[in-house]
Amino acid sequence: MIDWQRIWNDEDSIRRFSPTRALLYLSSLVYRLIVTLRSRLYDRQILKSVKLSCPVISVGNITVGGTGKTPCVIGLTRMLQQNGFKCAVISRGYGGKNPQSVNIVSDGNSVLLGAESAGDEPLLIARSLPGIPVITGAKRKFTGQSAIDRFGSNVLICDDAFQHRQIVRDIDIVLLDAEKPLGNGYLLPRGPLREPK
Repeated sequence: MIDWQRIWNDEDSIRRFSPTRALLYLSSLVYRLIVTLRSRLYDRQILKSVKLSCPVISVGNITVGGTGKTPCVIGLTRMLQQNGFKCAVISRGYGGKNPQSVNIVSDGNSVLLGAESAGDEPLLIARSLPGIPVITGAKRKFTGQSAIDRFGSNVLICDDAFQHRQIVRDIDIVLLDAEKPLGNGYLLPRGPLREPK
């Protein structure tokens, strides 16, 4: 198995040539082209973003790996709930194996799915936030609309959605690694950046 953190954090490897790093760098250029093209299609409204009927707050990052998104989502949702907002958390549900387009991990009263179906992080969020619906699915426009229709949510918190543009986001909260905010400065797979600087 490839140790990505070692590759990304090896300062000497940035200066030395190797076939592996060259291949990763070329792959990063292809990734850059795809990400830039997709972004421009959204900017020019060739690909459309859907505006939902309530505010959408995105919590995300620009690098892969742990920057504290899940604790931030939990803390933000608790704060909004304590201030009278009817929140729901929506997530892609990475790691979950439930093929449904909309998966109710928690209806706010009970946790309905386990880690295998929901994914580890949505399950952790659901267990940490009693009273808050947690919904996963491949398309956040459907999970978001489901939260509004089924639970009357008036604020949606999107976990790991900074690069997601299918729905209009009203607020973006972007978390960075304090020690290496941009990783090694390279895009995936040569580095941990999800989008160009």
